[in-house]
Amino acid sequence: MSTDHIFQKYCRGATSTAIFGEIICQKLKEAVEQSVYKKTARDLTDEMRSNCESLNGNRSNLEKHILKFLAENENFSAYMDYINYPRDHVKDFISDEVSRYITDTFSHNILPKLKENIELLHQTIAKAAHESIEHVQVNSGDAGLWLKSFTQQLSDELIFSEKDLSGVKHDDVDDFKLLEDVIRKELPDIMSDISSELKTEKLDPKFRPDELLIDHFCQCCWVQCPFCGAICTNTIENHDGDHSVPFHRLDGVNGYYYDDTKHFGIDFCSSVVVSKKSFKSSGQWFPYTEYRRAGGVYAKWSITPDLSDLPYWKWFVCRFQRDLEKYYGKSFQGKGEIPEYWTKYTKEHGIKKRETMKKILKQQNLKQQRLREQIMKTLSMKRANSLP
Repeated sequence: MSTDHIFQKYCRGATSTAIFGEIICQKLKEAVEQSVYKKTARDLTDEMRSNCESLNGNRSNLEKHILKFLAENENFSAYMDYINYPRDHVKDFISDEVSRYITDTFSHNILPKLKENIELLHQTIAKAAHESIEHVQVNSGDAGLWLKSFTQQLSDELIFSEKDLSGVKHDDVDDFKLLEDVIRKELPDIMSDISSELKTEKLDPKFRPDELLIDHFCQCCWVQCPFCGAICTNTIENHDGDHSVPFHRLDGVNGYYYDDTKHFGIDFCSSVVVSKKSFKSSGQWFPYTEYRRAGGVYAKWSITPDLSDLPYWKWFVCRFQRDLEKYYGKSFQGKGEIPEYWTKYTKEHGIKKRETMKKILKQQNLKQQRLREQIMKTLSMKRANSLP
């Protein structure tokens, strides 16, 4: 073989190696971009669940913040959207919270996270390229083995496989030191291009923090009380057992009214179920004390009698009396006349009272749980002692 032929073959191999390395870097750009936005979205989700008051608890905590937000803004249309379409309203609220958080923290928090994730991937790719060369040398392999090792090492970080280079020839690639040098040289430019184009709009819709948070908060029960429209607080969708809610609303908020009149109801479910009143369902009358006899949705609710008639909803009907009357075509007159003392409630009092009741309820639930645990422990000990 002549010296010229050897030189031409070397140049051809070197050119093929360089082109192969450049193509790999170009193909990696989209995969790196997707991975960076996906990881940053997940990091943001965890961060928001720690730092955002409305998102750092369960759905009951989220609802508390929604009701507080609604009261502060006093927007009747928004209230009715929440009452009639609670799931959609919660989704919109979460999306708005995420948008505000991203806007407020982008330059000093999110942008650095994006750049940090880019740099981490840069290091991961360079390391994978080098270790794949060592793998080829140990196994006397070729470019095909290098590519297989390279993509496998990146599989946990990137959506990138041999299929992405299926149409790229690499038969002449045999200078792996040159290949590593080309990748090390080209990668910084690729990463720099990604960094210069960073935008929150590019966050993968499937992995945006709002979508992840919506999945977290909204995979639960959304069945509404047939009387007042309050939402069941069970954390499991299509759960077994009865629906329930710690705090019911005024039934008039949900459009309930006295039969053969245009007068709103002003009862709380938790107090009316121990009254002598009756309601009509499918043309039949049923006493509230036996509401389950009405069947259907009524039979699936457990409404605990108590006196938790929250001032929040009393303030609401006073503040939006005219709006509610216009919306439902009914009036707060006759049996549905608003008591004078309700008008003295303020939204601040309503919000504070609701939070206080939540704390009391939480303490009661903890006591009941401890009592159940103690009973189970006692029964277990008795069974153990009764064994021969």
